[in-house]
Amino acid sequence: MRSSVEIYDMATREAEVVWQTEDLVEAPNWSRDGEFLVINGDGLLYALSLDEDDPEPELIDTGFAVRLNNDHGISPDGASIAFSDHTLFGKSCIYLLGDGDEEPRQVTEKMPSYWHGWSPDGKQLAYCGDRDGVFDIYTISTKGGPEKRLTHGEGHNDGPDYSPDGQWIYFNSSRTGTMQIWRMRTDGSDLERLTSDGYGDWFPHPSPDGSKVLFLSYVEDISGHPRDKQVRLRLMDADGGNVETLFEFFGGQGSINVPNWSPDGSAFAFVRYFPVPD
Repeated sequence: MRSSVEIYDMATREAEVVWQTEDLVEAPNWSRDGEFLVINGDGLLYALSLDEDDPEPELIDTGFAVRLNNDHGISPDGASIAFSDHTLFGKSCIYLLGDGDEEPRQVTEKMPSYWHGWSPDGKQLAYCGDRDGVFDIYTISTKGGPEKRLTHGEGHNDGPDYSPDGQWIYFNSSRTGTMQIWRMRTDGSDLERLTSDGYGDWFPHPSPDGSKVLFLSYVEDISGHPRDKQVRLRLMDADGGNVETLFEFFGGQGSINVPNWSPDGSAFAFVRYFPVPD
């Protein structure tokens, strides 16, 4: 497959290609200063400049961690990056790497754990944890320690991301049979279902001003979040109202797994995939 890293402009409603490759790359984050994207490929992280006409990805040194998946994101102050990696334990573990750190610092003791969101104050991480085959939403201090379980085995719960005011955690859950978008308070209370129109909905990402939520939708009969499918990116109000389809494309897994809005909310990044001709 050819990977096409693109930026969708909310004002023009058009996508612009930033960089393409015949390698598999995934999950763009936007840097806090707006100057580059972070993408993953072949177990490593790369910075992709947005200030160059023909950028080439630059390797981000993650020390011993060389089996990263596509769960990674930059802290609110821009000083650290969180990511999930399999190198030491053979299971996904969450680490932090900040300025001056020689090696990644382990945050989660229980595994597998898949990072998905930073709290706006930079003190907490939200993630999906697989505990004996049960996928639930957890939070943990960036200093480590005990994890806090927010969901309790009601279907598959995944993809948590904080609202910018720190009041809500948005996530996807199959507790009703079909994967839908939900939100809850950061202590797990006031659970609300936000989508219910028959699609399989994944990876909700609130906009920086908190007014909108971007998410990815599969047709109903697709299980999980596979790659290489015809999918659509959709937008809704923070409370689930006014759902609209922005566009359809070939993608899925790897397209928007992690927070991907520009700092000012004027655009978002995603990855589109194309079959490579023989």
